[in-house]
Amino acid sequence: MFQIGGLVVFCGLLTQTTALLEALPLGQALPSGPTDLAGSLTSALSSGLLSGGLLDSLTNLPLLDILKTEGGNSGNLIGGLLGRLTSVIPLLDNILDVQVTNPQLLELGLVQSPDGHRLYLTIPLGLVLNVKTPLVGSLLKLAVKLNITAEILAVRNEQGRIHLVLGDCTHSPGSLELSLLDGAGSLPIQNLVDNLTGVLTKVLPELVQHQVCPLVNSVLRNLDMTLVHDTADKLIHGLTFVIKA
Repeated sequence: MFQIGGLVVFCGLLTQTTALLEALPLGQALPSGPTDLAGSLTSALSSGLLSGGLLDSLTNLPLLDILKTEGGNSGNLIGGLLGRLTSVIPLLDNILDVQVTNPQLLELGLVQSPDGHRLYLTIPLGLVLNVKTPLVGSLLKLAVKLNITAEILAVRNEQGRIHLVLGDCTHSPGSLELSLLDGAGSLPIQNLVDNLTGVLTKVLPELVQHQVCPLVNSVLRNLDMTLVHDTADKLIHGLTFVIKA
């Protein structure tokens, strides 16, 4: 025989469930299974880098000072390059300006070490270099792409709490790409391009690395604690949870 008490309980539960569903914003589902930990981590890291001023730090790279210093250490390379051009166009001043524009943080990559105890974060960056002189304006426009690779480890402090720390952080060997977007018409600029890209290949990766790596360390220290705990727990136990190139 059907139990009246059971019917009352069932109706009560149904009423509560309906009320909960109606209270949810339109289109929002009830919490479900485990989230995409790797996706959550890369999203948090990307947001942290952007909110931490990554793009501003790239825009303000002291490239002109670095190039002048490098030129002075290389037999006045920059002065020599401008000297070659001024022999063709006497109006060019011996002042070189380099501006960084359109800095971009591209999609982060995340891979886990074979032993499962560390992560390798790839930070792909893009920017445009405008090489200028006061009289002729834009002389060269170079597109730059460069990857920074940061190692992420999980450690326990003296109180037994686990947290994420930055290990090695450096530019990825061979990841620097320099391409000429625009030149100054028919000017004989090939020697300038070749020599300038040679100097940039030498100094730019380390310069970017010194800007990005401290910021990654700061972002790790300020991640959501639940995300930190879930990630660190996987790494400490060597559990595979990410395959994201």
